[in-house]
Amino acid sequence: MRKPLSLLFAFAAVIAASTAFAADKDGVTIGMALEPPTLDPTTGAAAAIGEITHYNIFEGLVKLDDNFNVTPLLAEKWAFSPDLKTLTFTLRQGVKFQDDEPFSSKDVKFAFERAAGKDSTNKEKAFFASIQSIDASDPATITLTFKDPSFQALYHLGLNTAVIVDEKSAATDATAPVGTGPYKFVSWNKGASATLEKWDGFRDAAKIAIKHVTFKFISDPSAEMAALLAGDIDAFPRFQGLQNVAQFQADPRFQVLTGGTDGKTILAINNKKKPFDDLRVRQALAYAIDRKAIIDGAQNGLATPIGSHLVPNDPGYVDLTGAYPHDPEKAKALLKEAGVTTPLQVTLTLPPPDYARKSGEIIAAELAEVGVQAKIEEVEWAQWLSNVYKGHNFDLTIISHVEPLDIGIYANPDYYFQYDSQAFRDIFARIQAAPDLDAFKTAIGDAQRQIVKDCVNGFLFQLPDVTIADAHLQGLWKNAPIFANDVGAMSWKQ
Repeated sequence: MRKPLSLLFAFAAVIAASTAFAADKDGVTIGMALEPPTLDPTTGAAAAIGEITHYNIFEGLVKLDDNFNVTPLLAEKWAFSPDLKTLTFTLRQGVKFQDDEPFSSKDVKFAFERAAGKDSTNKEKAFFASIQSIDASDPATITLTFKDPSFQALYHLGLNTAVIVDEKSAATDATAPVGTGPYKFVSWNKGASATLEKWDGFRDAAKIAIKHVTFKFISDPSAEMAALLAGDIDAFPRFQGLQNVAQFQADPRFQVLTGGTDGKTILAINNKKKPFDDLRVRQALAYAIDRKAIIDGAQNGLATPIGSHLVPNDPGYVDLTGAYPHDPEKAKALLKEAGVTTPLQVTLTLPPPDYARKSGEIIAAELAEVGVQAKIEEVEWAQWLSNVYKGHNFDLTIISHVEPLDIGIYANPDYYFQYDSQAFRDIFARIQAAPDLDAFKTAIGDAQRQIVKDCVNGFLFQLPDVTIADAHLQGLWKNAPIFANDVGAMSWKQ
C-alpha cells in the first residue's frame, strides 16, 4: 500500500531538519558527575579537574589517547639515552599561551621544578622529584635527567599533573586557568557549570570544529538520564546510571560507547588506625567481600574484578582475584583470632559517585554478615578530599584511583591509607629503575603481590567507561585510560 505523499514529504522534512541541526551546531554540552574543587590539575588531586582542563585548556609534552598510546603534543619528538636516565624532547615551535606569552623550554623547566618543589601539592610530586636536572638552555629543546632509569616517564608526562603552565599565570590557574590548548576559560558557575570558548589564537585553530563547550555538573544518576533524554546534555562520559544503558541502546537518538578505564575501585582501609593496623583484620574484611555481588548490584555486571592495584590492560598486570575468595567463615575466624569483639563498629565514608555509594550499601551488608557493623557516612567531594585524602580521618572508604600505573602511591607512608612498608618501597625502586619492559613487568608483578600479601586495601573492580551521547556527535573516546574530554577532537556529523 502506497503511503500518502504528504506523509513522505513530512518525514523527509524531519530528516532534513535533523541533518541541518547537526551540521549547523557548533557547541557541545558535556555532563560530569563531579564538580572539580579547582581548575589547576598540577595542584589538585581530583580527577574531575582534568575532565574540564586537560587537552582543552592545558597541554603536556605528550598525549595519551584512548588506546593508551603516547603521541606528540607540545613535544614533536623525543629520545631516551641508552641507560634510560636522560630523556630529550624537541618542542613544537610557534606555540603561545592564551595570554600571548610564548612557549619555550623555560616553561617546561618552571612547571616541572614547581611540581617537585617543597610546597608542591602535585599528586605526582614523587615522579617530578625523581628528575635530577633539567636543561632548558635551548628554547626548542628540553632535556630531563633522572636519578634512576625512568622507563615509565612518558606515561607520567601524559597525565594532567604534567601539563605545562606559564610562570606568569600559574598562581591563578586554580580559578582562571591559562594554557596552550584550543579552548579558553570563560566562566565557572559554582555548583552548576563551567564554560569554555574556542581560542582563535590556537596553533591549529582551523582544525577545531566545536566553538563553545559547557560542562554541566549533575551528580544524581536519575537527573543524568533525564538531562540526556531532554536534550540538555549532548554527551555524558562516565555515565553512572548503568541500569539504564539498555534503554539508550534501543533509542536511535543516542550512541552508547562501552569501554574500560584505568580506574582501580577499592575499599580503602586506614592501615594505621586500630584495629585495621592488624593484618588479620584487613584480611577478614577482604574475605567478607563478594566482588561478583558488588559488580552485579552496583555496576550492572559491566565491571571487571581486580585483585590488586592494576587493571587487566596495564602492562605487567597479574590476576590476583583468587587471593581472598569470598569466605565469611574465614573472615569471622580471623576477627576472633585478632581478638576483635564483635559487632565491630566502623564508619564507611562514601564520596558522591554512584559507584561508591551503591557499592558501599552492598559492602556494608556483607560486612554485617561477619560481625562488622559499618555505619555509612555520605560526604560531598570537598569533604572527602579534606577529611579522608588530606586528613586521614576515616576507617573505610570507597574510591576509584584513575591514574594509569599509579601503584607507586603505596610507596608513600603518608598517603591517605597510610601503608608503611620498606619491602614495598624496595620493590618500587626496582620498578623505577627498570631498564626494559621485561624487568618492569617483573617488578610491578612483585609490587602487586606485596600489597596483596599485606592486604592493604580491598580491591574491587575496574571502573567501566560508559558514554551516552547524541548519535550525531563524533570524536568521543571509547576507553578512558585517563579522565579527559578531548573536545578539540569532537565534531558534529555533517
